Amino acid sequence: MTSRTLKALLVGAVAALGLTAGATLAADAKTKVAFVYVGPIGDHGWSYRHNEGRLAIEKAFPGKVETTYVESVPEGADAERVIQQLAAKGNNLIFTTSFGYMEPTLKVAARNPKVFFEHATGFKRSANTATYAAKFHEGRTVIGLIAGKMTKSGVVGYIASVPIPEVVSGINAFTLALKSVRPDAQVKVIYVNSWYDPGKEAAAAKALLDQGADILTQHTDSPAPIQVAEERGVYAFGQASDMTKFGPKAHLTAIVDNWDNYYVARTKAVMDKTWKSGDVWEGFETGMVALAPYNPVLPKDVVELAETARKDIIAGKRHPFTGPILDKDGKERVAAGKTATDPEILSMDWYVQGVSGDLPKK
Repeated sequence: MTSRTLKALLVGAVAALGLTAGATLAADAKTKVAFVYVGPIGDHGWSYRHNEGRLAIEKAFPGKVETTYVESVPEGADAERVIQQLAAKGNNLIFTTSFGYMEPTLKVAARNPKVFFEHATGFKRSANTATYAAKFHEGRTVIGLIAGKMTKSGVVGYIASVPIPEVVSGINAFTLALKSVRPDAQVKVIYVNSWYDPGKEAAAAKALLDQGADILTQHTDSPAPIQVAEERGVYAFGQASDMTKFGPKAHLTAIVDNWDNYYVARTKAVMDKTWKSGDVWEGFETGMVALAPYNPVLPKDVVELAETARKDIIAGKRHPFTGPILDKDGKERVAAGKTATDPEILSMDWYVQGVSGDLPKK
């Protein structure tokens, strides 16, 4: 696997001579940057945070860039049409921000070799298509520890979007951390088969609470589960952004996605004619993954446990997937003293022990 550090990306951008591929920019022309979002920018989650990154570009380069976006674009044929339209409109750099946009992005990139493309959470690249993602599983480890300390029933509900490796690895990291402090705990998962559907997310949250869960976490984009938790008097963790305002009593913390620095750096690379295709996968260390402020209700020792884990992950002293790790069937997936490799994490299609139910087929 190629180097996935933002620092290396920036160094390479500065050192490179000329464009690898892409549009030639006139000296006085504005750099045009476009975004494609799977949900609305008002989702207060995934698309909201990507849009904050778009705004960071405008702030970093006043008068030198022109940004646009298209929101709530379904994955599939519609995505290809929208991406092609953005390329045809003269955008120099196009960010496509959902896993299901991978193939459409590559198809449009092949037809538009003078345009740069960046695909979030994908694994396929080309001369003018780069990929980037965040190590969300690092955040899942920390909130799993918190959940293990705060649950009374020992049952935690997990509202999931779709069963792809990014989501599965998060469920596994959360469960491993949870059980490290509460060995008898279990995680019940409900997939809503959508990244953003407040109605389905709320219904899943209620169902999980009715099944005995007293803490909710999510890998979906709306604050609906937080609102349900607030109404039902239980705790919950937000997703992608700080969702405290939707449940001040319920919201313990959130895994925050921070794309700002990456988007600014990649835009600058286009402007400097140093853009190169590559792959970035970062977490706590570079700030691409962060945690929202801890709810004051958390005991001091719980906060200390969480912060120690976060700092140890940054320092390389702790890895979310350190063996021995067994899957639900008892098969050893990571040997004692070993850690899962990046490719293994990025292709997870199995549950660890402690997750209730079977992993659905895509």
